[in-house]
Amino acid sequence: MNGMARNIEIKASISDLAYCDRKAKILAGTEPEIIKQEDIFFNCEKGKLKLRIFSKENGLLIFYNRPEATGPKTSEYYLSSTQEPHCLLDVLERAYGSCGKVKKIRKLYMIGRTRVHLDKVENLGNFLEFEVILQDGEEVIEGEKEAKQLMEAFNISETDLLSGAYIDMM
Repeated sequence: MNGMARNIEIKASISDLAYCDRKAKILAGTEPEIIKQEDIFFNCEKGKLKLRIFSKENGLLIFYNRPEATGPKTSEYYLSSTQEPHCLLDVLERAYGSCGKVKKIRKLYMIGRTRVHLDKVENLGNFLEFEVILQDGEEVIEGEKEAKQLMEAFNISETDLLSGAYIDMM
């Protein structure tokens, strides 16, 4: 990926994972992709820098910046894939130092242009995320509308919403 990408995100704590799974399956019309992820976060002055490890040969370096607020928020991010995540991990730990790790099993559904994540996060619980992917130049308000419509469809209330990343809850 070249350059910055943007999306509108919400994250919510959920008590009924099975309900959200059924709802996502209906709205997506497909089975989910199940992804095991380990995210290692690094000390970073601005935003968040993490290495997401999928396997010994597959990883993704992610830098993102977003406000720490509940409700739909704009996230700006950069991605770089790697086939040697453990080598990159060693370099990043030496250069920046790691500041935490998050392990999760994610069910990924696509509902239109929105990535719907049902996450079982080790030592934290069950969560739902929406990432409405914005096109270049697209107004944020359009993505916010879609996120709010999905919140209604999944019965997510304002009190369920979370402001930070999983690492901030550890």
